[in-house]
Amino acid sequence: MDFKTLIAVTTVTLAASLASAAEADWTSLFDGKSLKGWTRKGGTATYAVKDGTIVGKTAVGSPNTFLCTDKTFADFELTFEVNVQTGLNSGVQIRSRTREMEAKPRKKKKKNDATAPKKPDSSKKKVAPKKFLRVYGPQIEIEAGPGQSAFIYGEGTEFKWLSPEPKSKDKSVNQHSHYKNDKWNSYRVLAVGNNIQTWLNGAKVADLTHDGIHKMCPSGFIGLQVHGIKSGTGPFQVAWRNIRIREIKK
Repeated sequence: MDFKTLIAVTTVTLAASLASAAEADWTSLFDGKSLKGWTRKGGTATYAVKDGTIVGKTAVGSPNTFLCTDKTFADFELTFEVNVQTGLNSGVQIRSRTREMEAKPRKKKKKNDATAPKKPDSSKKKVAPKKFLRVYGPQIEIEAGPGQSAFIYGEGTEFKWLSPEPKSKDKSVNQHSHYKNDKWNSYRVLAVGNNIQTWLNGAKVADLTHDGIHKMCPSGFIGLQVHGIKSGTGPFQVAWRNIRIREIKK
């Protein structure tokens, strides 16, 4: 083997080794067969594995529901593909957590009977309010286009929209058409420290630096959202596949 051939072989071997090492840094969060490593939180929407994808389906009367990783993450690069049915809002939580909340009781319609005596009903026992786990943290938006997909929302927080663009009244700023309706869409999320960047189908959408949300949620789970729906609408569904993460160690 001459010197030039040796150099060429060495270069190819080194490149292959580096590519293999880089690929080894990635971990699949979904095995394509089961929901092992995931737990549902927040509501009653359903999640099932179908044809190698995770399919979330709405439930009438349910608050926002999340399928969450049992493992938590701090700094990372996350990629996934998603296809949301037009009419449904969805998202992917990152660095998220839960807090226990009391469910607000539904208000009963008052009867318009002026002649009915108003007496306290002592026979009714006080019922303890129902409690549920409220998911909160940064959410990468998913919705049909033109819209606000891949902008960042503060789910369950005082911040609401973290990305400034959706707050604008200018549609040329607060909306885009990077999301392909009724097709699979590729997302990439890079979260390092107080900075979160997102890409949708290769186009950069958000570059957010936010000390407040990072202080609140420096680490947490990844969560797949099925949004609550109004009565008389739906059912809707959203599907995810190829969910992978690469943790970044400082």
